[in-house]
Amino acid sequence: MEGVDFTGKDLRGRELGVGICQRKDGLYTARFISKRTGRSVQRYFPKLQECRNWYADARFQDEHGEINAGGDMTVTAWFEYWLNNIKGDTIRPNTIRNYRERFEHNIKDCIGNMMLSDVKPMHCQNVLNQMKTRYRTSTIYQARITLYCMFADAVENDVISKNPVTKAVKYNIGKDSKKIRALTVHEQKKFLEVAKDSSNYNQFAFVLQTGLRTGEMIGLKWSDIDFEKKVAHIQRSMEYRHSVGEWRIGKPKSKSGYRDVPLTEEAIRLLKAQKEKMKKLKVINMEFSEFVFLNRKGEPTKNSAYDSTLFKLCDKAGIDRFSMHVLRHTMATRCIEANMRPKTLQVILGHSNVGITMNLYVHVTEEEKVKEVEKIEKALKIV
Repeated sequence: MEGVDFTGKDLRGRELGVGICQRKDGLYTARFISKRTGRSVQRYFPKLQECRNWYADARFQDEHGEINAGGDMTVTAWFEYWLNNIKGDTIRPNTIRNYRERFEHNIKDCIGNMMLSDVKPMHCQNVLNQMKTRYRTSTIYQARITLYCMFADAVENDVISKNPVTKAVKYNIGKDSKKIRALTVHEQKKFLEVAKDSSNYNQFAFVLQTGLRTGEMIGLKWSDIDFEKKVAHIQRSMEYRHSVGEWRIGKPKSKSGYRDVPLTEEAIRLLKAQKEKMKKLKVINMEFSEFVFLNRKGEPTKNSAYDSTLFKLCDKAGIDRFSMHVLRHTMATRCIEANMRPKTLQVILGHSNVGITMNLYVHVTEEEKVKEVEKIEKALKIV
């Protein structure tokens, strides 16, 4: 109906979103009613992404004025434009979700209605200060990252002259971050003993051998495995998005996420066992036929389902419940205990710098330091 925004579809019947549809001649059209003039604004494009980009820009400019208006727009208006048009498909879905959560929960009510150009370091610090009694330092750090990145891109695009998130804006003011948990050797043995009968045993044991993130393990393809050189090429991450009901394949967490992980003899054995297991499946969804770890339905297991299975196994083993990420930390802890060099572990885990690795496992190195001193206690005693 003319004068009302519509939700259109393409020629295959797939929904394209509000204001966009595909014509019979194949062209994509975007249309909206201008809030300034009350008239219909419409354009045609040969490519869907061009159509979507124009629609987002045109709607924003109609509501808020030109982008290069010297910061004469609200923080909320800039955030929406920044996330939808500047960041867009360049960052992982998890990162977009984290940015939006921190903005909606912590930033918006505090400075959302301020003009972008009016925001000073003290306003940014106030956002973080209001979080300190309710949030852990790690979450406050995420809020600071969101602030810094959105303002940095505003500077980059000449919307404002300088970033208000300066070094003086501190984030380490919240509750102590939850201690990173890793299974003890005893707990690890008890868990693996119980997990042997689980349909996901190969996945659990493989993460304990490689330290892969859950999404990296789920996204692993047989073409990524070099059995001759005993290495796994990590090139993607995959997760199931319940909000849209589909699997999303994306880039690793960072540039360092692209890496080659050495495979132990046990990891090789697990992969070969998994290959034999896949041969026995009656049905494999062709969409996922290249992936290493599939369930009995011939599809990947959802991220949340792994944790649900872990909880049941923990209860059966009589140990405290833990999530998939603890398996990654456990592998790293065993490496530190075996005196692996931190730099080597950093590369294997895909951390962007060695500081992240050491900060996560400093408790392990502290314990090892005490043990080492105890070993030479007699040599130190000279009186």
